[in-house]
Amino acid sequence: MPFPERPRVVVTGMGAVSGYGDGVAALWRGLLSGESAIREVTRFDPDRHRTRFASEVPAAAIPPAPFRGASLADRFALAALAEALADAGLAPGFAGRTAGVYFGCSTGGIFETERFYDELTGGERRARLDWLVSHQPSGPGDGVARACGATGPVTTISSACASGTLALGSALDDLATGEVDITVAGGADALCELTFAGFNSLRAVDPAGCRPFRAGREGMTIGEGAAVLILEREEDARQRGARARARLLGAGGSCDAHHMTAPDPSGEGIRRAVAATLAAAGVSPDRIDFVNAHGTGTPLNDQAEAAALALVFGERLARLPVTSTKGAVGHLLGSAGAIEAVATVLCLEARLVHPTPGGGEVDPAGPVDLVLGAPRPLPAGAVALSTNFAFGGSNGAVVLAAVEARG
Repeated sequence: MPFPERPRVVVTGMGAVSGYGDGVAALWRGLLSGESAIREVTRFDPDRHRTRFASEVPAAAIPPAPFRGASLADRFALAALAEALADAGLAPGFAGRTAGVYFGCSTGGIFETERFYDELTGGERRARLDWLVSHQPSGPGDGVARACGATGPVTTISSACASGTLALGSALDDLATGEVDITVAGGADALCELTFAGFNSLRAVDPAGCRPFRAGREGMTIGEGAAVLILEREEDARQRGARARARLLGAGGSCDAHHMTAPDPSGEGIRRAVAATLAAAGVSPDRIDFVNAHGTGTPLNDQAEAAALALVFGERLARLPVTSTKGAVGHLLGSAGAIEAVATVLCLEARLVHPTPGGGEVDPAGPVDLVLGAPRPLPAGAVALSTNFAFGGSNGAVVLAAVEARG
């Protein structure tokens, strides 16, 4: 049922799998260390590609397959779900409450499809058809819905790098309208050679590793993993005695349709997404205490994002802390927005902005106050903006706030 006033929404549980390992605690330790989780690829031979580096989930942290044919993305998603449910104090089924699943995914089970193809063309007498079970990008979200007993909408958003952020926005909307009582929002993607080769062929990767907003940067670094956030209306969470970890104030988006792979260099499309997000959250630009930027490390993206942030924040941008989680765990594609939202919540809880790994000086042509070296303190009650943008011009952002934030 609709509410007379838009209800407040809080994060009550989080789970993550990343290049730092299994769990939110491993992610936070890694982010605070200032050391990246980017290493040489081990899953396939990277010698024929422009770069040898990615952020792989360590082999010891990869969860076992829960069913025959489960993809790596499925496994990451289910591990993050289990952690998030435990963190929120919830059990599958949600005690009869209507729950929806909103999941971002870009590549789905393409790694497993590659294995099927290798078997089919490599002289094997037969190829395992179950490798194709999880090919679709809807696989991780469907698996999460089955595992948690969701009875509400199950939505997969596959809008490339903005998918995870747009999933959070969809979850927020359905909570606000009363469509659901609780939401499981997030994303999952796994490293595969097809995606790795694609970004290499576009020359969109940095041979030395991702260096967001640095002079001389050459591109992104692919990552993998999953993140899940449990979202509830604040009053519902209070009634069941749940701990609120942060508030999700608003979400927004835009599409600039400037180019298939390049952002609008003026930053106008990104600016519209940020402006819509701030309006939905009911906060002014002056209320934002730090930005977790999309920050891929590509020359065009970082320049366009810096231009957009300058349009939104004006002269204040020179004093506004900016970080990029991608500098630490790589670009998680459809899961990027989800894991960066988790990182943003952790920053708000600890009152610290995690540093951005990667060498080099900040690019003077697109200057931002990049957090380097060590975490930067935040005030109590801080409010943060987290942004994600995709090929084709899909732009998304969310505003998250510490529980004690005013308003």
